[in-house]
Parts: sequence; structure tokens; C-alpha cells
Amino acid sequence: MRKLIASTFTSLDGVMQAPGGPTEDPTENFTLGGWMFGFVDPEADISAAGFDGKNRELVLGRKTYEIFEAYWPLQPADHPIAKTFNATKKHVASRTLKSLRWNNSSVLDGDVVSAITALKAQPGHDLQIIGSGNLIQTLQAASLIDEYNIWTHPVVLGHGKRLFENGAKPGALRLVASKVSKDGVVMNRFVPAGDIVLGTIGEDEPSGSSGSAAV
Repeated sequence: MRKLIASTFTSLDGVMQAPGGPTEDPTENFTLGGWMFGFVDPEADISAAGFDGKNRELVLGRKTYEIFEAYWPLQPADHPIAKTFNATKKHVASRTLKSLRWNNSSVLDGDVVSAITALKAQPGHDLQIIGSGNLIQTLQAASLIDEYNIWTHPVVLGHGKRLFENGAKPGALRLVASKVSKDGVVMNRFVPAGDIVLGTIGEDEPSGSSGSAAV
């Protein structure tokens, strides 16, 4: 079964809205679009985190798809990311889009959880989510995401769409790789690690162990 990987840029307070530019997503009166401009590192390995879509099929929410569709097909044909994005398969989660102009794009049929479950069972490249916050939250709640690449930038935005909103499914994550850029961007890779282990600090055994905990 192929993996479903989610990669996103966030602020220190977890906001992922419109990192790339002021007009990217100004909904809900968000005026800080382009907040990662001062932290772009040309030496950062975006491929390892899946941000360039290399050897992946893209899974995108409607808003992210529309942003990408309006930008990447217009870039020079030899642009490495544009070349990959334009060629790869793109699976779009949307209830409103009926026809897609970007080549190799198709709308996921029916319930998105069922559709992604079916895609994961098919042979092919791993599936890569970029941005698409609402989609990430839906698939996180269904325990379908196998890996998270979260690049946290040293800025506090105060408001905006967050990676994990209220109501996200509780769960533990295990850090499998971490690096810090010269400008302080923390580039972490996590995999799900089951339930959160609860307990009281100072006691020998957490409540998730075989022993009984005092209540």
C-alpha cells in the first residue's frame, strides 16, 4: 500500500494560510499572506519533504488546486517544479469543481475518505498533499495520513487557518527527522505513533501502561 504524505509550511502558532503571497488566500480577512518570504532558503531540500512533488501523485483540496492551477502551468517549461507538477497526476477533493483545466487532474469521486482509501490501495507513486488544510484535517481524523512534513517558521501570525484546528483527532506523533535552516525554520518529519500516553508527572507508570493509575 502506498503512503499518503502531508507537507505544509506553518507559523510558530500553527497558521498555514497563504504562506506564498498576499493574494494567495485572503479569505476571512487574512492580511498577512506571503509571511514566509523572508525565510526562503534555496539550499533547503524541498524534495525530501515532497514540496516539489517529485515521484509523487498530488492530492489537493479545492483552494490549493485553484492556486496551483493559476500559477504552475504558466511557468517556463524547464522550471523543475512546474515540470513535475504539470506532468504528475493530480487528485482533487471538491464538491463544486466539475471540470478541471490543468492536465492530468481529476476530481475524487464520492466520499473523500473512501476515495483516498481506494487510491492508497492502488499501485503507483506515494500520494502527496501540499497545503490543503481542510483536506488534511478530514484525512487526519480518518487516520489516513502516514507522514507529516511540517516546516515551522519563526513568526507568530495571531490568526488564520491552522494546520490542526479545534476538533482534530487526538494522537501521538513520532519525530523521525529534523533540521533547522540558517534562518530558523524547523523542518520536521513525523509519523503517527498511536494514542497519547497519559499520566501524572512524577508517577512511575503512565496510565497507558499495564499497571493501574490512581484516579
